[in-house]
Amino acid sequence: MVGFSVKRRERCASLDEVERYRQLPVAVISDVMNRMAAGGAALRPMHKGGVLVGPALTVRTRPGDNLMVHKALDMAGAGDVVVVDAGGDLTNAIIGELMVAYAKKKELAGIVINGAIRDSAEIASGEFPVFAAGVTHRGPYKDGPGEVNCTLSLNGMIIRPGDLVMGDSDGVVAVPFEELDSVFRAAQAKHNAELDQMDKIVRGLNDRSWVDRELCARGCTGLDVEEGL
Repeated sequence: MVGFSVKRRERCASLDEVERYRQLPVAVISDVMNRMAAGGAALRPMHKGGVLVGPALTVRTRPGDNLMVHKALDMAGAGDVVVVDAGGDLTNAIIGELMVAYAKKKELAGIVINGAIRDSAEIASGEFPVFAAGVTHRGPYKDGPGEVNCTLSLNGMIIRPGDLVMGDSDGVVAVPFEELDSVFRAAQAKHNAELDQMDKIVRGLNDRSWVDRELCARGCTGLDVEEGL
């Protein structure tokens, strides 16, 4: 039935791919994907700290309802990230500490909710990765409808079942399954370049000549002016 169904994933990011992405910052991955993949500024970490990384098990649900989220948690395996599109609505919480405890017991990698959570203090005190758009004490309904393992669009970021989902203090990003290798190679190269640049900054060796070159190329005048009293 359209809008009320459960499907299986047909492909999935491997454990090796998950582990090699783990050391990369979300911002670097976003940069090498031309800054076109972002789940929106509202998706923030609700846990104490720690990186989220794993293959997506996706859920689309009616705002305020978590019946299909429960089904997804039952289906999910160790290392999976349950990604829920609840329409961004913050009227009712989609998960709370009991569902997080169940996900943690099953050794999931984390949960992303495009919607609200509750029991925020308990979640905030733990290290199990939870990203959400907000908090409310109002609980969810359990009527459906919804879909498990469907294509989602979180604020314009497409997530398909099995895509790699990452989250850190900067937010959430999704890497398409077909692009995992190319994005990793580009992100690793950029990350290494940034580490090198940071080392030069610390040692006072960073080259800042590019700033005036860019300004000159854009027609800026007065580049020979020096700041002073």
